[in-house]
Amino acid sequence: MVEILKAILFGIVEGITEWLPISSTGHLILLNEFVTLDVSEEFWSMFEVVIQLGAILAVVVLFWDKIFPFYFGKKAEENGGVIRKDVFVLWFKIVAACIPAAVVGLAFDDVLEKYFYNYQTVAIMLILFGVLFIVIENLNKGKKPKIRSLKNITYTTAIIIGVFQLIAAVFPGTSRSGATIVGALLIGVSRTVAAEFTFFLAIPVMFGASLLKIVKFGFEFTGMELAILLTGMIVAFVVSVAVIKFLMGYIKKHDFKVFGWYRIILGVLVLIYFMVAG
Repeated sequence: MVEILKAILFGIVEGITEWLPISSTGHLILLNEFVTLDVSEEFWSMFEVVIQLGAILAVVVLFWDKIFPFYFGKKAEENGGVIRKDVFVLWFKIVAACIPAAVVGLAFDDVLEKYFYNYQTVAIMLILFGVLFIVIENLNKGKKPKIRSLKNITYTTAIIIGVFQLIAAVFPGTSRSGATIVGALLIGVSRTVAAEFTFFLAIPVMFGASLLKIVKFGFEFTGMELAILLTGMIVAFVVSVAVIKFLMGYIKKHDFKVFGWYRIILGVLVLIYFMVAG
């Protein structure tokens, strides 16, 4: 029962931090320093990635009408066919944006985990991208974004955003959503479109990363391991639905600077804590 309660806590943290640009992996690594699941290192390495599938499913549910590439029934008749060409084009752009991170993740997954999955990297990247959020929002103040709809995202724009996603794939604490949003804002994408495109990017990235982790772990779970994993994913899904709705409403009236300050403060506190504790 204690392990299930821990899984619930991890699910809550994942659901909140996956979509806010404050680094879900970084928070899970930090939480694991204080609340440790009684599982093997191999299971934990898989769990901290696969739990994010619950959060990803929240995007699929909430944005189904924007990402499902087919019409059925009356809608197909009204639109003259079953294929939604604009959605297919969007998915081609999403795939193009995912290529940089996918290549690096497949080639260097174990190396990156060995050398960068630690509190020092998390803290430094929390602070660095926190500063970037504040600087970019100050630079963009009063400027109208050049790209104000998903249709206006070109393949070049998508690949540039994908390169920023690559930074997050290499350095935990960067935040995948944080890195892609920073990249999008830099090249003139509106906050709302940047957030939505970031959400959609997460679908193939996290499904692919989760499949890779499960294959490496193997498909033989104990009853407790399966219960822990499913609990974390379900809680992450429920919390993610609420957080995504909150964020999409929040950024219509506010900028991302509050998340930048949060990242800086948390990063500094992490460094101080571990320096004192160490």
